[in-house]
Amino acid sequence: MDIADLPAVTGEALLRQLLPLGETRRLEFKRVSGKMVGKALETICAFANTDGGLLVLGLADLKEIQGADRVFGVEENPEAVDELQRKLLTEFVPAVDGIRLQRLTCAVHNGPAKSSQGHVLLLQVPRSARVHSVLNGGTYTRLDAGNRIMSAREVTELSYRRGERSATSETMAVPLARLQTHAWQRFASSRGPLTGSFADQLLRIGLADEVYGAVQPRRAAVLLFAEEPGSLLAAFDSRADVRVMVYDGKHVASGSTPNLRKPAKTVRGPLIDQIDAAVKIVLDELADGLTLSSSGFKTKHAYPERVVKEAIVNAIVHRDYRLNRDIFVRIFDDRIEVESPGVLPGNITPATIAKAGSRARNPLIASNLREFPVPPNIDAGEGVRMMFAEMSQAELYPPQYRQGTESEVEALSVTLFNASRPSTWDLVNDWLERHRTIANADLVRMAGVDTLKASKQLAAWRDQGLLVPVPGRAKRNMAYMKPDGSEGEPPLLSALGDNNGATEEE
Repeated sequence: MDIADLPAVTGEALLRQLLPLGETRRLEFKRVSGKMVGKALETICAFANTDGGLLVLGLADLKEIQGADRVFGVEENPEAVDELQRKLLTEFVPAVDGIRLQRLTCAVHNGPAKSSQGHVLLLQVPRSARVHSVLNGGTYTRLDAGNRIMSAREVTELSYRRGERSATSETMAVPLARLQTHAWQRFASSRGPLTGSFADQLLRIGLADEVYGAVQPRRAAVLLFAEEPGSLLAAFDSRADVRVMVYDGKHVASGSTPNLRKPAKTVRGPLIDQIDAAVKIVLDELADGLTLSSSGFKTKHAYPERVVKEAIVNAIVHRDYRLNRDIFVRIFDDRIEVESPGVLPGNITPATIAKAGSRARNPLIASNLREFPVPPNIDAGEGVRMMFAEMSQAELYPPQYRQGTESEVEALSVTLFNASRPSTWDLVNDWLERHRTIANADLVRMAGVDTLKASKQLAAWRDQGLLVPVPGRAKRNMAYMKPDGSEGEPPLLSALGDNNGATEEE
């Protein structure tokens, strides 16, 4: 469809929101000049490779012009707009899918079409599941208010983080004899007849490759069959074990004396055995219950067994096996936390995972674990939806996903709360889906409670980690949002929300 054929909507109200805003990580403005096309392609590439964003064509940058005089319209150079439209289809490798274009009808205050009706063009670019480059132009990432070309090392790193590449597909200089274990025997007997030598068998099922004439196993084979894969991976500066830790109370105590209720347990072995052992340890702990140190009473854990198992299976199957960090399962009085190295692959975020499901970062592991005599539940993306459904049916809070990208080793955690959710949470959750933030007055209206009770409830959800304060708000004007909640918004609203009306001068 030609841009001129796009349905135009009256954009004065939206334009009033855009005029005071400057550029951010997810928002950029450009006048339509002859040089615009190349810069616009770089921005679209950067948005797709980062967190998505909104490119507004026909508005000058706030640092150049303020107020209504920013509006030049795309009529300033319609030929450049036509060229950009053509290049959206041809200049990205691979192609960037899901770009949405919208024309806004508005009054033009500057440029050739001054004092007449014209149009501003919005290009909404989603966060992509892949890594994109501009043809003959490089691969870009988005900064706070601009773009930067990425180095070859950064491109490789991003391809791992997005799940386009998996460390489990890479070969390792490990003797094949180390993999002819009981785990391999169980796998081979269940999978069916495999002919030829052991090396031939691994090659045939894609778990090995030839390197300079010698057959080397892929990392997936080491993880699936070695007796202690973590020890073998340590030589390659990565890990593969699971640590289960039971804490006294609701937090990890700071200081030299840990508040562990008992010694931590390390789970080793081929992945199929790790899953079974880790799940058994955790379920046994939950079955025993925990005596609360503050009251002396024993708490009963109400998590559905399927949900606990799925959280552990996902951590082991989908972790980033490049990273030098174990999986941690932490059991507290009021919750379980399962933390695995790496971040969510593709375009999945903590805000969208409930609907999007999971994506296999390590397909060689996921597909071959199914071949064991008693495979773990690997539901091809449906397991995460099951977790949300089961927790809802049990009237518990939904699983809470968070990504830690600021620490030395990136990690993804899922938290299961051992607490019945009040009926008001469903109202709040629905409100946040539609409005992104919630303030004390909003909860007062929807729940019919007084200001003090609403304030205490919001603070309790904040302390649980279910909500986080909106950045930059004063205490008197405090509002809350879900962790990473902005990522679930449509790109336009997210871009505007990131800015909060701030300008360079402020």
